[in-house]
Amino acid sequence: MPVYKNQDNGTWYVSVYYKDWENNQSRKVKRGFKTKRDAQEWEREFLSKQAGDLSMNFETFVDIYKADMKDRIKEHTWIGKNAIIDKKILPYFKNKKINEIKPSDIRAWQNEMMAYRSPSDKAYSPIYLKSIHNQLSAIFNHAVRYYDLRNNPAAKAGNIGKKESDREMLFWTKEEYLKFADVMMDKPVSFYAFEMLYWCGLRLGEMLALTPSDFDFQKETVRINKSYQRFDCRDVITDPKTPKSKRTVKMPAFLAEEMQDYIHSIYGIEDDDRIFQITKSYMHHEMERGCKLADVKRIRIHDLRHSHVSLLIDMGFSAVDIANRVGHESIDITFRYAHMFPNKQSEIANKLNIERGVDNVGEKS
Repeated sequence: MPVYKNQDNGTWYVSVYYKDWENNQSRKVKRGFKTKRDAQEWEREFLSKQAGDLSMNFETFVDIYKADMKDRIKEHTWIGKNAIIDKKILPYFKNKKINEIKPSDIRAWQNEMMAYRSPSDKAYSPIYLKSIHNQLSAIFNHAVRYYDLRNNPAAKAGNIGKKESDREMLFWTKEEYLKFADVMMDKPVSFYAFEMLYWCGLRLGEMLALTPSDFDFQKETVRINKSYQRFDCRDVITDPKTPKSKRTVKMPAFLAEEMQDYIHSIYGIEDDDRIFQITKSYMHHEMERGCKLADVKRIRIHDLRHSHVSLLIDMGFSAVDIANRVGHESIDITFRYAHMFPNKQSEIANKLNIERGVDNVGEKS
């Protein structure tokens, strides 16, 4: 074993040769191990990793997974995934060999996640539970697909939690929103931010990324081509959530006038400066404040988007029209909001009767 003791300070080091990704002979030296056993363990894991040997520890495979995936995923998405892996998955599985993890191990971990309570006795939400399980399953799927792991024990164990679309969909009526908007007028930045969210159906990140150059006040349109995130104390502008999210939204005339006046009131703003120099946490705080002042039911900020869609459905617009406006696929609108669309079954049947030459069932015309 190429493990050696440093006679000067008594620590151990590894010097090992291996084949790199281009099949060239390379050498790796790692120093500073307190014991020979620690050095040998590091060497074994290193060689397993280079060979893709799935007798490696789960933590070692996660290093491979991260290297494979990090540059293929949007930065803000990766930050969320990485946090789940490091905080919720690795502490439990890191020292287990990845090819020895069984569905029973997954279920034991699931039970711990479901039993967790914060100091204030708050459990993980069903949506968060599903997210952390999905991330664990994604790691095993990666091992199955690219490194010949026999099967995915997380898939066999079954899922936990609920997906986002299973969450109760809340929304405001137009009257409820107007009550809310009325009490927000004391803070212009809050008022105009909520106006854009409600009347245009924007996502929060899309609204926070808006700049003066995105508006065409002659055409009364706003361009959606980016999203704002805050990571590690820095502002990050990314592409919108999906390719379909890149769109141009026609504003109602009153909103175009409001936004033109508001932008002109911001001293020194440049064309590519963010109009709303606020954060998501600020918006959540303002949402809470406005709901209390207006005495309207508490909804999430994202529910303003649902409120916009429900308003458009009530006004008689089709799923295709609505999908184009809010940056969704029309099939998603149809599926998620089907219960809100008028029931057309009787009208369809009656028109088919007429086409067939029957005014009413059983009667010839």
